[in-house]
Amino acid sequence: MAQTAYKYRDEKGQWVFTDEAPASAGSGESFSLAHDNSTLKISVIRSDDAESTQLIAINDCLCVVTFQISIAQPGSAAAPGSAGYRATLEPRTRRTLVRVVRTDAQRSDLRYAWKVALGSPDAVHNPERPYRVPFGVGSTYLISQAYPSRITHITPDSEYAIDFALPDGTPVYAAREGMVINARHDSFRGAIAPVMLDQANVVEILHSDGTIGIYAHLHWDSIRVRIGQHIARGQYIADSGNTGFSSGPHLHFAVVRNAGGTNVSVPIQFAGLAGIAATPVNQMPWTAY
Repeated sequence: MAQTAYKYRDEKGQWVFTDEAPASAGSGESFSLAHDNSTLKISVIRSDDAESTQLIAINDCLCVVTFQISIAQPGSAAAPGSAGYRATLEPRTRRTLVRVVRTDAQRSDLRYAWKVALGSPDAVHNPERPYRVPFGVGSTYLISQAYPSRITHITPDSEYAIDFALPDGTPVYAAREGMVINARHDSFRGAIAPVMLDQANVVEILHSDGTIGIYAHLHWDSIRVRIGQHIARGQYIADSGNTGFSSGPHLHFAVVRNAGGTNVSVPIQFAGLAGIAATPVNQMPWTAY
């Protein structure tokens, strides 16, 4: 699906990008903004032939992925035996996870759902040194949410996430070196609404120990890295923003690992003064060293 967006200059000469048409006709121009939610290129496809239905997992991502498929009719003729199927696929591979022999009458009966966890299930969080604070050295910003606060960090992949109250457009730097496996840049809206849950601009970086750093709610079209690129610690990767499920401008940062089919966040420490490790504290001003 594509969305119609508008751009125009305000009274101060600054460019404004919005999904609402300008009040005065002819003051701006419209353009089509097509959302691509498949940058990770991970999917499950269904294939039917004369004798069976197959569910094929496809991992065109640059990291290991664990797939989990659930069948809606466990124990039925359409899906005998177990209702759950799990497999871990290496990058750039595909595999048939489910094959159900059926009659033509059963063809439309197979209902299923699937989910994935990124990274190897053997990953163990083991950074060589504390993480770099992901904003400019010498800058100080408030930590608006950190463990044990769980105002919005209520899922396993966000339990130990940190929200920094960065103003919109603040440069964001890599907290740890690694390879970019996902980068989305085309969203320009943010709100506390369920429809926005998958609309955040994001950069995801695979670390050497198999964990993944997530930088979310980034500014529209500010991503400065590409998928497959190797990133150095402290490299400028994007600008902070207010996209997706968000109540205001901030940076959401988390490190996750694959816990056997589910991504879970892990506790992290940042490098403080003289490189000494420090644990982020909720509602505390934090300085980047």
